[in-house]
Amino acid sequence: MDDLHRLTISEAHQLLKGKKISSVELTRACLKRLAQAEKKVHACVTVCAETALKQAEEADKAVSGGKVQPLTGIPAIIKDNMCTRGIKTTCASRILENFVPPYNATVVEKLKDTGIVILGKANMDEFAMGSSTENSAFFPTRNPWDLDRVPGGSSGGSAVAVAADEAIYALGSDTGGSIRQPAGFCSVVGMKPTYGRVSRFGLVAFASSLDQIGPITKNVADCALVMNVISGHDPHDSTSVPDPVPDYIRSLVPDLKKLRIGIPREYFVEGMQPEVRVIMQTAIARLEELGAEVDWDVSLRHTKYALAAYYILAPSEASANLARYDGVKYGFSYQDTSSMWEAMEKTKQFGFGAEVKRRIMLGTYALSAGYYDAYYLKAQKVRTLIKQEFDRAFEKYDALVTPTSPTVPFKLGERVDDPVQMYLSDVCTLPINIAGIPGISIPAGFVDGLPVGMQILGKHFDEATLLRIAFAYEQATDWHKQKPPL
Repeated sequence: MDDLHRLTISEAHQLLKGKKISSVELTRACLKRLAQAEKKVHACVTVCAETALKQAEEADKAVSGGKVQPLTGIPAIIKDNMCTRGIKTTCASRILENFVPPYNATVVEKLKDTGIVILGKANMDEFAMGSSTENSAFFPTRNPWDLDRVPGGSSGGSAVAVAADEAIYALGSDTGGSIRQPAGFCSVVGMKPTYGRVSRFGLVAFASSLDQIGPITKNVADCALVMNVISGHDPHDSTSVPDPVPDYIRSLVPDLKKLRIGIPREYFVEGMQPEVRVIMQTAIARLEELGAEVDWDVSLRHTKYALAAYYILAPSEASANLARYDGVKYGFSYQDTSSMWEAMEKTKQFGFGAEVKRRIMLGTYALSAGYYDAYYLKAQKVRTLIKQEFDRAFEKYDALVTPTSPTVPFKLGERVDDPVQMYLSDVCTLPINIAGIPGISIPAGFVDGLPVGMQILGKHFDEATLLRIAFAYEQATDWHKQKPPL
């Protein structure tokens, strides 16, 4: 079979289970595709061909012994801010360019227990700070639907790897939309679970109260399969919640009868691309056809303050988290100095990129004496209001539906010198991180060949309802089956 790299997790699992293909064959097919596509899209920072083939051989032994789980032997790509033992974890930053972790992140360990095959580590905006994957210290990643456009960020490499069929699935992280926005821009499925549903242990921190790991997949069923494995309590992560995890596959039913869906008007923002608005209206009408009760008259009036609050909260946490990169114990260390203090200063000056330094300065200013109450404390109060507003909405509705992004993917370089315009890319996604609720982006259509994503939001720990709605819509459309012209 020449197109094994195009398989979904479910399809690959059935073939592996039936011994019609081997994990080694599947891995070789993905590595071949990766080598071809990487010349155009640049989705990966590190490719681990030798390690992947060894893992595939181990998976084949497990399959021969009858120990085959849904993800056994399925090749994946991991975002490069999750620790992988023996494999470089750079966060797409010069300061960690040669860092090799001595341990695995919990999510990687869980996938390893099922027989994961790691093809490589995905490119990203440096330390996950960005919306376009142009802030990588190494190279920008390109959108496979149009190589002159961005794939979104910061998990752009993960989304591109799945959209371009370099990997069967990928892991990303989401602090303000970093899984959902690139999933929308690349026409794949991306889920940000509820804060605390998936362990953050081994995820290199950006903003600890906002970060969350989640899957990027080719369809909704695959998303449910990955969520089944990576979810659950972890004693290594104090923010991990010990609630039981349902079998998300059971939620995949193709009708929406009796479900109440609200459409918040604030997410159809001023400046939204008219074609995106039309696609969203068509997609929501399809949800009604599938049996959902849709209310177009929903208001979340504090949404307009979310962007400002986020860009105080996230940089404040980043300034604290990134203080550890001083060049003393690990990572890049500037040596040509006369004092320890100068060495630490120069390490950060030359180790961090422009966007990371911008956010560190923003956060340090917001936390400084005399400004803490005016900025950080006020932003935390706004955060509480946003969360309470979502809670009230979910007393009435089972889910909310919004665009994933107000525009289609923009051109490379178009917003690099305009940070405010770049930050506005996440206007539909970041309130969800502030509130800690789950969200999923699924393919909803195209504007002149460029993808548009639909975002579905739900109650805390109710990923099952989001997957149900996403699956029903997916079964009634074929947007997820479209492939980029690579």
